[in-house]
Parts: sequence; structure tokens; C-alpha cells
Amino acid sequence: MEKEQLKQQLKEQIIQFLNLTNLKPEDIKDDEPLFGEGLGLDSIDSIELIVLLSREYGITIEDPKEGRKVLVDINTMVDYISAHRTK
Repeated sequence: MEKEQLKQQLKEQIIQFLNLTNLKPEDIKDDEPLFGEGLGLDSIDSIELIVLLSREYGITIEDPKEGRKVLVDINTMVDYISAHRTK
């Protein structure tokens, strides 16, 4: 799967998994921070994103420090998924 397709799919999954019904995939910028000032996600959302990565891509993140490096923005997540996916 090429990166642009994966970005689109990931945005759709984030909206679905986190029940962000007021957003469309095009509302989420590829380089916008997911937490804090950017998309405004919180620590509960980070757990949901880790579950999403596990369920959809077979990626297990056990170390919170690794999670903080991966769950930065869409670009970072797509790069990580491309390198580590097992599904």
C-alpha cells in the first residue's frame, strides 16, 4: 500500500476508533501534532491508538517512550506502520 493510501486509511480509522464524528479525514493534517495544540487528543486516546495499531496492523507497542515517538502525527505513524506492520 502506498503512503498516501495508508495516510487516508489511518485518518479514517482514527476518526472511527476515537469517535471523532465532527472531523473528516481531510481535516487532519499529515504533520499536525495529534496531542496538545494540534488535534487535541489525550492520554485515553493514546491507548485507543495503540489498540488500533495492534488490531489493524499487528503492531505491539509496550514501551510508553516508544509510543510517544510513534504517536506524534500522521506522517510519523505511517512511517512506523510501513516499517513494522505484520498485517
